[in-house]
This record gives sequence, C-alpha cells and structure tokens, in this order.
Amino acid sequence: MNASPDTNRRIVLARRPVGAPTLLDFRLEYGPVPEPGEGEVLLRTRYLSLDPYMRGRMSDAKSYAPSVAIGAVMVGGTVAEVVRSNHPDFQPGELLLANNGWQDYAVSNGKDLMRLPDNLEQPSWALGVLGMPGFTAYMGLLDIGNPQPGETVVVAAATGAVGANVGQIAKLKGCRVVGIAGGAAKCQYAVRDLGFDACLDHREADLAGRLATACPDGIDVYYENVGGKVFEAVWPQLNRHARVPVCGLIAQYSQVPTADAPATPDLRPQMLRDILTRSIRIQGFIIFDSYGNRYGEFAQQMGEWVAQGKIKYREHLVDGLENAPQAFIGLLEGKNFGKMVVKADA
Repeated sequence: MNASPDTNRRIVLARRPVGAPTLLDFRLEYGPVPEPGEGEVLLRTRYLSLDPYMRGRMSDAKSYAPSVAIGAVMVGGTVAEVVRSNHPDFQPGELLLANNGWQDYAVSNGKDLMRLPDNLEQPSWALGVLGMPGFTAYMGLLDIGNPQPGETVVVAAATGAVGANVGQIAKLKGCRVVGIAGGAAKCQYAVRDLGFDACLDHREADLAGRLATACPDGIDVYYENVGGKVFEAVWPQLNRHARVPVCGLIAQYSQVPTADAPATPDLRPQMLRDILTRSIRIQGFIIFDSYGNRYGEFAQQMGEWVAQGKIKYREHLVDGLENAPQAFIGLLEGKNFGKMVVKADA
C-alpha cells in the first residue's frame, strides 16, 4: 500500500455524506504520477493534516470555501518533498508546506508553497502547533479573546490541535484556564501536562453544574470550537464583557435533523438579549482570511515558546495514506488524542 515512484494514490470524495461520514463516502484510486510543467514542481506528500473543517468541504452547502467535487481529491494541508523542479525557487529534496490534499503526488506552480522553518524539530509540526491550528489558537485567543491576567478562560476540545494551544497561551498570559474534553485521560493530560487549572469531561452528567463550580467567578473568555451541548452549558455563565472567538463547531458538522429528534431549546432570543445586556463580543473567523498578514508574528512567538518548552505539543500519528478516511471519521468522533496527522508513505 506504500507510495511508489510511478503510481499516485488518491483518496477522492465518492459521495456526499448524510450525517456522519462513513468509509463509503471515500474512494482510493490509483493513477499516474503527474508531470510538472514549466515553472512547476512535483511534490510528494510526506505528512497530511486531518482537520474538522474538511467535513464542511464534503458538503455542497454554501460556505467560505468551495466544496470538494464528487470524484475530486479531498483537500488538506501537507508537508511535501520536492521530487522534481522546473521552478527556479525550489530544489529537489526541500520540504515545504503545501496543499497536496489526500494524495501521494501533486504539482504546484509555487504560489501556495511555504518553506519550513530551519530549526523545526519535526516536519509534521508545521501542520499543527507551528501551522494552521496553532495560528488559529494564537490569533483567535489573543486578538478576539484579549485575555487579561486573572481572568477565566474556558476552551472546549481542550487537548485537540487548537484547544491545547489556546489553554497554554492563556496560562502564559496569567489567566485561570478551564478545559472541556471527552474522557478522563484527556482531562488528566490537560491538567497534568498542559498546566490547565481544571478540565471537565463533557461525557459526564451535569456539565453546566460542574462548570459553574469550576468557574465560581464566571467566564471571561470562551474559545468556541465545538458548539452543541458544550456551548449551551457555557453561555449562561459568561460574564459581562465576555469575549467568544468562534473558529469551529465540530459537534454540529454532521448533524441531520430528523422528525423524531429530541427538541432543543431555541437559544437565539436569549442570546441576543445577553449579547446586548451583558455586552458580550462573539466573533467568528477563518484564520488565513482574517489574519494571513500576521503569520510571521505568530511563527516567531510560537516558535520561541515551543523551543523554550513553554508550549507542549502532542500528535496523534496515523501510518499510511490509505488509513486517512478511517482516521478522519475518528477525528470527528473525538477519538484522536492530540493533532491528527497521517504519515503518508508509512
């Protein structure tokens, strides 16, 4: 199943999922390795990033980015090696941050490529703590959340690619940090290894009550990347002038309304009233659309924190491109522990 020099494995979207994706929504294909033209480079995928936003790209609903077409390669950020180059700026053997998607080989004209930092300990970190998830955590928390020393910051998916960084950065800024995660092991890791003050298992009963106990002074910043029942538990406990950066809603991506589904409360009227009367700031953002011009600022500061051991990072590494669909399904179910990355040619 490993990549070969003359075959390109491609995982394409076979059909649009209804609800949670299944293996039948993907198809593994084999084809020729593409040839780079003038001014182009041939790239071989070494590491593939799996991220929740990909579920939205499988849908044909209107969004901030085009949907993946049926039969097209699934999108995704990659660390890739230059195999052949007809471009003056890139040489064979270089490792680059690219957008190859779920396939072994791709051709690029160079416009979407970025060199990895020279001092990068592990190349796949460019897809996580020093890449898009880390960038999302950094800018969403610091620019929108604007945490102040002594404030309480709550983050869901607390040991995930974004949440783990949010909590650690908030601690560096002098905040009290409460995480929400799925399972006792993840909560223990958040407190013991990441330095959170507390972490709550959302699978246990009465999340709202336990959250109130963990946050006796209310919540000043809630970093939203989950939605659903976690959001419902957090919202009533937001303080006056609270800030809510919104970068994802993983709990809602695969929801399908059904006639027999239990009724959920309509929070919109109360939310609007609360936003007004409590002066709450809630702001969604797409990281490179909103902050692409500040990537250098993030890369320098986060690189320093990681080098100094102030930010700890955990990867959930999956071997083999052919295993990407199952790994992605697990990601949406919360089965990953840390940033989900596929080692393509394992």
